[in-house]
Amino acid sequence: MCRWAAYRGEPLYLEELVTSPAHSLIEQSHCATRAKTATNGDGFGIAWYGDRPEPGRYRDILPAWSDCNLRSIARQIRSPLFLAHVRAATGGGTRRDNCHPFVFGRWSFMHNGQISDFEHLRRPMESMLDNDLYAARTGTTDSELLFLLALQFGLDRDPLGAIAEALAFVERLADRLGRPPLVRFTAALSDGRNLYAVRYATDWKAPTLYAAPMGPSGGYCLVSEPLNDDDNAWVEIPDGAVVIVGENGVDVRLFGTAEVEVREGPLQRRASNRTR
Repeated sequence: MCRWAAYRGEPLYLEELVTSPAHSLIEQSHCATRAKTATNGDGFGIAWYGDRPEPGRYRDILPAWSDCNLRSIARQIRSPLFLAHVRAATGGGTRRDNCHPFVFGRWSFMHNGQISDFEHLRRPMESMLDNDLYAARTGTTDSELLFLLALQFGLDRDPLGAIAEALAFVERLADRLGRPPLVRFTAALSDGRNLYAVRYATDWKAPTLYAAPMGPSGGYCLVSEPLNDDDNAWVEIPDGAVVIVGENGVDVRLFGTAEVEVREGPLQRRASNRTR
């Protein structure tokens, strides 16, 4: 499993999450305390928003603790909204294209979790994508493909609905193929305005998610595990919930896939048209 941290609020230096805290993201990359694996050394990445609508991004396959460039960048870059991730690979090789965050247009996305039997679901999942989104897939992870599916299902129009539809599609696809519909999904994503985080699992064993105020005025940090030992500062977000951090503060809502209708993808629509 991976570890990640995200922030929205008054501009902060990235080091406030990535390198400076006692249990910073770099510390978690070799000594995570609330994950199945303590070491998350299969690469890292950061995405941050500045004066342009699309995020900047830096990723590499080195362990986060051994990259001096990451420490330098985190010390110099100041941003009101950023995502940072350290990877423990559960599928897909250790290569830069598989390191989070993933970006497309103004969107950034990072994930901690997995899809059971992904090797059997990958091709029909990819078949749901329009040509431009399929061409945007450069890695081999289930995380990137879930992000692209959410874009396919209307992430720009309805972020939470699109995430729910992407997960519902995977669950129903697995069931149709006779595979256990097991999805564990704790993810953060942003369009440069709002920061969203979802904690969800079909078996109610989603990877952890915590939130705490941070920064000079109304900022919030969302993390896989707390950045320090101040237990009173951190609130655990329950399984089956979504957090939205926007200009008006923090909103926590229920999240699920049971009532979601899944639309047809481009290949399914073409097949349906041929049979009419």
